[in-house]
Amino acid sequence: MTRESEVARTETRTVARLGALYRSYGYAQYKMSKFEEYELYVRNKDFLVSNQIITFTDNGRLMALKPDVTLSIIRNGEEAQKVYYNEHVYRVPKGGAGFREMLQVGLECMGEIDAFRTYEVLMLAAESLAVLAEDFVLDISHMGVVCAALDAAALSPAGRAAVLRAVADKSLQTVAAVCASEGVCAETAALLRALVTDCGAPADVLPRWRAALPEGEARRAVDELAATALALVERYGARIRIDFSVLNDMGYYNGIVFKGFVNGVPASVLSGGRYDTLMRKMGKRAGAIGFAVYMDELARLTDVPPVYDVDTVLLYDETADLAALRAAVEALVAEGVSVSAERAVPEKRTYRRLMRLVGEGVETIEDRA
Repeated sequence: MTRESEVARTETRTVARLGALYRSYGYAQYKMSKFEEYELYVRNKDFLVSNQIITFTDNGRLMALKPDVTLSIIRNGEEAQKVYYNEHVYRVPKGGAGFREMLQVGLECMGEIDAFRTYEVLMLAAESLAVLAEDFVLDISHMGVVCAALDAAALSPAGRAAVLRAVADKSLQTVAAVCASEGVCAETAALLRALVTDCGAPADVLPRWRAALPEGEARRAVDELAATALALVERYGARIRIDFSVLNDMGYYNGIVFKGFVNGVPASVLSGGRYDTLMRKMGKRAGAIGFAVYMDELARLTDVPPVYDVDTVLLYDETADLAALRAAVEALVAEGVSVSAERAVPEKRTYRRLMRLVGEGVETIEDRA
């Protein structure tokens, strides 16, 4: 089997496992059309990964192949709902050239977003990463903390935008240059630099920020972040980190934001956050939090586990007892593995384990686990 085939089969199985995970926590699958009216994306271009959109005319209406799923769910769904999806989107990837059809899996929780709902969504994000790979990290930030640091600096609009880009790029040099050009005091400049450098365990990072920020909304943001992050640490340990360079567009997102990474892929494979602001812009009164898993990034994994046509091939010959063969096959299937009984080793099918019927039992000839 080629590596491309292994990636494709891994993707199919991963999508099924993610769907089962989300359903187990009460999320219903949301199905949608491939098309939306173009004006939906025109009004929210800043929310999209790319502002290039494939359009066509349908009975006088300008339509688009959907480049995003969340906008469609907000527009067409209920204000209070827990849904998940696996849908193809059509867009130009970051740093890429030309449109691609990409599979995206994710979930959206809309309605009253309390502390438990926030924890549940981030827990499901971590569990999604665990489905993709054993070695993963979930980096968490809070737009309220970042805004408080920026507000303290009293930057010009251009300076504020430059610092935000620099923080996202982890560019200390640019942060320092903007602070110098706008006369930011040393203490506040150090706070802005810490947005880039202060990354690590929640128990280490967050007490420093609670002490550094003023009482009010800023400290409440730190406390909200701490409550969620520390609860996640109890379950996932060092895989949970605080990283304030994790940012999303402030015109759409508020509250907690996060990104997920797996070993072997240089870019994030999962991204999400609280987006009440986007809900308001689209005329919805509810809160919302969700995330997306970028399945196309799986192809970049350096170590794709092998995917076999069948788990076990069970060999038998013309002397085999039919009742014994039937019982052996049923016993293996009951163990949760796929089985193919064969008279000879198949030439064009791959398998993990090769076994042979011996009397009323079986013996293992080869095991590739």
